[in-house]
Amino acid sequence: MVTIRLHIKNHLAEYLNGKYYHRDKGCVCIPDHLDLYHKIWDLLLKRPDNCPPERFGNIILGLPDRRIGKDPATYNYLGERSIRLIERSIEILFFRELHEQLDFNKRELNIQYQDTVFLFKAKYGIESLTDDALIKDFYRYRELIRQRKVRRKYEKTSRKR
Repeated sequence: MVTIRLHIKNHLAEYLNGKYYHRDKGCVCIPDHLDLYHKIWDLLLKRPDNCPPERFGNIILGLPDRRIGKDPATYNYLGERSIRLIERSIEILFFRELHEQLDFNKRELNIQYQDTVFLFKAKYGIESLTDDALIKDFYRYRELIRQRKVRRKYEKTSRKR
């Protein structure tokens, strides 16, 4: 299996390591049913001659290997723009899962937000973000999704007797 090193935001690297890390392979292997897998596959390029393999990064990613198409031994390079696109996709996965879990636990199980965030962070081994930051992000997301109806203005009128 061909692997590469990527440097992405710390909380996203911790999330991927907690969710998709394979001990026997020693890297993060994205399942092929996710859009992220196909995005990585589409963004792989031939490594330029003047570009050595990455030695530093906070995540080791196992490259997709399919029967037909790109050979990971040749197509094993992700540029800066590609890494930012992948990072954004991982961030969407991270926050989608967190928001769904917060919403479900509050509505169905009546579990407080702080407890849910603590369990989420413990499940994936996330230490680089605080609980408050994740809860505040959920509040901002909830305000965008569930906007309150605007009430009409009531004006005081003076009655003449």
